[in-house]
Amino acid sequence: MSENRPTGGSPTATRATEVGPSIPTGDRPSARRRLLVVAAIAAVVVAVDQSTKSLAQHYLRSGPVHVVGPLSLRLTYNSGVAFSIGQGHPAIVVGVAAGLVVLLLWVATRMAGTANTVAMGLLLGGALGNLSDRLFRPLGGAVVDFLSTGFWPTFNVADSCIVLGCALLVLGMLRR
Repeated sequence: MSENRPTGGSPTATRATEVGPSIPTGDRPSARRRLLVVAAIAAVVVAVDQSTKSLAQHYLRSGPVHVVGPLSLRLTYNSGVAFSIGQGHPAIVVGVAAGLVVLLLWVATRMAGTANTVAMGLLLGGALGNLSDRLFRPLGGAVVDFLSTGFWPTFNVADSCIVLGCALLVLGMLRR
């Protein structure tokens, strides 16, 4: 019968061979747990994004609505990506977006930390929200945009979540 005795360094450390295999950080259960949290955040983002886009299409047909200050609700459609780049090439935009979703899922399982997990959920949800428009709304591959400031291109909830996710990742890198 073997004893679990401390080995060097820490008084509570035990040899892995005596208590079973050690589980490294980034193990399968942690990756699954992170992916589950990322998926839950992404699902909420997609639900809110698609709901607000449907409401915008229904209520903003008759024209824009001023909210406060420079913020207005103005229904527009964008067949490109950020700043309308790629307009007129929906197949390429959809292919790139689908590839990005796969990449985000892969990266999400490998990034540790709460901020990174939330950031990946926001990024994935935003990407899926806009990809859903391109694939399932009869708009010829366009995305519904409705938040207008007058000084910035019109955007939507998915776009906002993508920007917030990127900002969280950058802040996390700056904190190191």
